[in-house]
Amino acid sequence: MNSDKNRVTPKVWLITGCSTGFGRALAEVVLKKGDEVLATAREPERLRALTEHYPETAKAVRLDVTSSQDIQTAVDTAIATFGRIDVLVNNAGHGLIAALEEVSDGEIHQFFETNFFGALRLMRTVLPVMRQQGSGHIVNISSTAGLVGFAGSSLYCGAKFALEGTSEALAKEVKSFGVKVTLIEPGAFRTDFNGRSLAVAEQSIDAYAPVSGASLQWFKEMDGQQPGDPRAAAQAIIQAVESPHPPMRLALGTDAMSLIQEKLEWVKTDLDVWQQVTVSTDYTDSNN
Repeated sequence: MNSDKNRVTPKVWLITGCSTGFGRALAEVVLKKGDEVLATAREPERLRALTEHYPETAKAVRLDVTSSQDIQTAVDTAIATFGRIDVLVNNAGHGLIAALEEVSDGEIHQFFETNFFGALRLMRTVLPVMRQQGSGHIVNISSTAGLVGFAGSSLYCGAKFALEGTSEALAKEVKSFGVKVTLIEPGAFRTDFNGRSLAVAEQSIDAYAPVSGASLQWFKEMDGQQPGDPRAAAQAIIQAVESPHPPMRLALGTDAMSLIQEKLEWVKTDLDVWQQVTVSTDYTDSNN
């Protein structure tokens, strides 16, 4: 048997937010299976163990997703090192606990820069590469909160809902170029999202204590107790990327599945109950 003939060409992954959590787990599992990774983080020294263990297939680069220069450098480095980019994973981001009235303009702008506009910049920078290749897969790490609104997380939900809408439209825009798009919608996973990666608004309003205060308490109590396994999530993401027919959306976790099913039932109920009003807004022969 000719081993060269049967050798599978490794994929090249560009993954953001690799210092901890989903990004780190995914980078480790991808490298272990033999693919190549341009791993990024704001503090690339935290990725030293990856590059030391996989010196031929892993390269670490500093990337702050709010910096267009950092993004261009990361993409250029991936091309110079590995020759292509097969998979972009937009994972970098953090949570924010606050009712909408509690957040300042500055906090809103900073949050969306990191959690939404950073992903947009990366996609816009990588897309020309994938179009020229005639192939590629963009994986955007969304959340159950990208489909379901949660009290005390209005800004986080807003950023993830925006990412969902952009990704769904983008998938239709780039399909003819051989580029695929998948949204990952995790529930509660045992990462540092509930700890180091969770921010709280500088201002608190007493009236919202039962909302944002209760939400923060829930996150603290769940820290380290979340049901989701990040390495199992990494395997699921790889399975989606390797599928000839990947999903537009992939929910991860029993909790995510339950919450999303409840949301879909709620949407259908509203459509059914208000159907007569909905269709009454069309022109008819009598009022044309």
